[in-house]
Amino acid sequence: MLLLKYLLLAAGIGLFAGAAAIIAYDVYVAAQLRRLLGGGEAAAPGAEPARPVGLIRPVRWSVAGKLAGLAWLPLLLGLSIVVVPDGTAGVRVSQISGVRPGTLYPGVHFVLPLVERVAEYNVRDHVFTTIAAEDPKKKGELLRVTGREGLSIGMAVAVRWRLEPKRLDSIHANLAQPLEEQIVAPVVAAVFRQTTPNYIVREIFATRREELRQRAADAITARLAADGIVVKEVMVRDIVLPAEYAKGLEGLLLKEQENERLGFETEIKQKQVRIAELEAEAQKIRDVKQAEAGAQTRVLQAKGEADAMQYTLPLKQKQIEQSRFEAEARKEATLKNAEAAAAAKVIDSKAELERRKLLAEADANRIRVTAAADAERMKLEALVLKQNPLLIQKIIAERLSDKLQIMMVPTDGKYFFANDVMRSAFSGAGASGATQPEDPPDEPGDAPRPNGTQRPRNNEPHGRP
Repeated sequence: MLLLKYLLLAAGIGLFAGAAAIIAYDVYVAAQLRRLLGGGEAAAPGAEPARPVGLIRPVRWSVAGKLAGLAWLPLLLGLSIVVVPDGTAGVRVSQISGVRPGTLYPGVHFVLPLVERVAEYNVRDHVFTTIAAEDPKKKGELLRVTGREGLSIGMAVAVRWRLEPKRLDSIHANLAQPLEEQIVAPVVAAVFRQTTPNYIVREIFATRREELRQRAADAITARLAADGIVVKEVMVRDIVLPAEYAKGLEGLLLKEQENERLGFETEIKQKQVRIAELEAEAQKIRDVKQAEAGAQTRVLQAKGEADAMQYTLPLKQKQIEQSRFEAEARKEATLKNAEAAAAAKVIDSKAELERRKLLAEADANRIRVTAAADAERMKLEALVLKQNPLLIQKIIAERLSDKLQIMMVPTDGKYFFANDVMRSAFSGAGASGATQPEDPPDEPGDAPRPNGTQRPRNNEPHGRP
């Protein structure tokens, strides 16, 4: 909105400037024409110079007026826009009716141009400070108050206050400006000057300082609140006493401190004496108690020794009897242990004999069963070999298959399984003609082939690796 406002104001001012430029230009052109036309012809003596009617361009008053009238529109629109910044508030002030009720908070507002204006106030916290003594380095109003004794005291006070936004119209209409100098400062000074005469200087400086501050803060808050000023805090920063009073007060304080120190030392001495008396009494009581306790201890020891002598002899007799009983018990236990050991050895020997007998029977039974099984197996093997004589050669091949890599077989070998195999292969090849039969599949009972070897084909000659 600020940009729009400035654009409208610039447009209005520009239109006014354009209208003024048109008028100035027309007047300048007319003046130049008059000068040129007036100097070109020599006029007769005593005759008036001829006026170049129709050649001089008239001033465009109508165009300039229209531009000036049009310039009022953006100018008035720009003047009607008011932007209240953050931390401030404003009130409308009319040229006709004065201050209008209501507060304008931060933001954009519209007013009647040339009739109303906005008075802005800072609604943030303000701090009013006073100084206790004149110092060119410090800024603030010098505040001097009087105590009950009539002594002048300098006080450095800080008051934190702000304006109440809802009552800005009343503040603008009724209070003098600036507020801090005309309202806040006189009220703070008056309240402190009215409150301090109720206290003596020493109370103001030390014991009742907080009470004085609280009473003054309540009075300042109440007075300024009636005018729409909110007081948040009143602080007493420093109090400056008169020079002579300060010296006397310092000496008095030193004497009081010395008096208090002596009083404390006297109390400490008295307490030390009392402590010594109590310690002596306590030591006396401890000695008496220790003597009584020693006498009682000796009496009790004598009685104990006498009682002990009465029970010593029966105790010794009982110990002797107990030793005899223990010896008899050990003897009896030794005999019983020997008998138990002999019985255990007899039982162990019987158990060992029985175990050996059972092991012998088990070995004989195992031998019988094994012999019967071997006989049965041999009968079955003999029957199978009788029915299939070639199984002998198969068994031999199975036994030797994992140990042989190359086998040399004579073509006319006898009693060798390869002879029969080759004969059957050649007989099969002659019957089938020129075609070569494929390798027959391995029988279920054939031996496994060695690693890296192949079944020999029927057309390979015997004896070749």
